[in-house]
Amino acid sequence: MQTIQGEFDGENLKIAIVATRWNDDIVERLVDGALDVLTDCGVDDDDVTVVKVPGAFELPLAIDRLAESGDYDGIVAVGAVIRGDTPHFDYVAGECAKGLSAAALEYSLPVGFGVITADSAEQADVRAQPDEDHNKGAEAASAVIEMINVLRQIDVDDE
Repeated sequence: MQTIQGEFDGENLKIAIVATRWNDDIVERLVDGALDVLTDCGVDDDDVTVVKVPGAFELPLAIDRLAESGDYDGIVAVGAVIRGDTPHFDYVAGECAKGLSAAALEYSLPVGFGVITADSAEQADVRAQPDEDHNKGAEAASAVIEMINVLRQIDVDDE
């Protein structure tokens, strides 16, 4: 039996982080969490690009364009969509998730989903704590590094 599992080696990887400006007090902590993980995995600061977009609905378009460029080994999406009194939350969160998934599949590129979807600002705050165990940005960056390495192993095994 063969097991393929990614490592957390980010050396020589080029990573983009696409972050929303909406709910920026929460999102900045997600960006910081993602940057901490990338640094811990050996990604050089010069190989990280941070792109800011207005909100979660705009994340897929920016990520699609970055993926199309071929300049990145993986992309981390971070944002926070907090439920309000209207169905707006459902549309934004759903379309964001679908768009990120579509870009990942179209370009065969790891896209980390670090977009918090929460019923309240308090819930979002808990998921954006500075420690890596409670930070969705950190989790998404970790997943991207691992998936880059998983896909590379699969590609090697296919040769």
